[in-house]
Amino acid sequence: MGRVVPFNRWAIGIVCSSVLLAGGAYADEVDAHKQDDKDKKVEALLDCRYDRPDVGATSEAFPSDDVFRPLIADPKQPQFFAIWQHVNPRNGGVSYNLGSVAIGENFGFYTKRQGCNGWQIGLLTGIFAQFNLDTSNAALINTDFNVGIPISWRAGNWSARLRYYHQSSHLGDEFLISNLNNPGFKRWTLSIEEVDAILSYDYQWIRLYGGGGYLVHREPSFLDAGRIQWGFEARAPAMRTRILAPFLDRLVVTPVLSADFKSMDQHAWLIDTNVLGGFEWSRTGSRRRFRIMATYFYGHNPYGQFFIDQKIQSIGLGAYFMF
Repeated sequence: MGRVVPFNRWAIGIVCSSVLLAGGAYADEVDAHKQDDKDKKVEALLDCRYDRPDVGATSEAFPSDDVFRPLIADPKQPQFFAIWQHVNPRNGGVSYNLGSVAIGENFGFYTKRQGCNGWQIGLLTGIFAQFNLDTSNAALINTDFNVGIPISWRAGNWSARLRYYHQSSHLGDEFLISNLNNPGFKRWTLSIEEVDAILSYDYQWIRLYGGGGYLVHREPSFLDAGRIQWGFEARAPAMRTRILAPFLDRLVVTPVLSADFKSMDQHAWLIDTNVLGGFEWSRTGSRRRFRIMATYFYGHNPYGQFFIDQKIQSIGLGAYFMF
């Protein structure tokens, strides 16, 4: 189980590449008031997840952004990512290499705003899957399926999100077969529905948030219902880099650090910690963002039925894609 797979080699390569790219950004940093003529001609798209300009009223269907910025370090935030993690079980078991992938997004249905102040309603969908990279075929361990309705709101530096969502979890066939002869493993049918709310405040380069959730439906029935959540996101000033020009012209890099904390009644209110740090790349005139992030997790496994009683500690490296 402790064997390091070839995945680690290209993971290390990604780290080295990200450091080089970031170094190029610092070398080519320019003052925001000294943009060249070419950059001035590019009209930046309004993205209320990151910007709050004072523009006119908007009322439209299928908005392409949101008035609440997704939580970077929340393991269950619907988004696109691929992460390698070295996992050390804290309550028994051998350490192993884990591949974790997610496919998900908040799709806006309708928004009504004055600039970026207003509200929005949409649909959230998310698929979170974990694979054991120490097996020959990277055996599937678990998959979580999330679907729900988010309502978001913003007024100046304050923003909030209210969600109602359903999650069902399914263990992988290879994982179940390998544990048939393990009398210590018990399979649970996990299906939950939760209402949660988060309030967020932006102050210059830092964002603070907090809130909680309550399970309105839970299977198995012995699960406790309450949960609280809080965290922060720190974004250093963005810097321009031309290290990959002309292929990636007008590229902007932003150092990012974020931590998310959860405490559940199910776990006697012990704190689960997830910390991410790295660099975010974006391009002038585009809403898309790409992040390379180092990860550290300490607490109860956030995925599938394992969150009930499995404690882990992990370090890793991930690629995150924002649309």
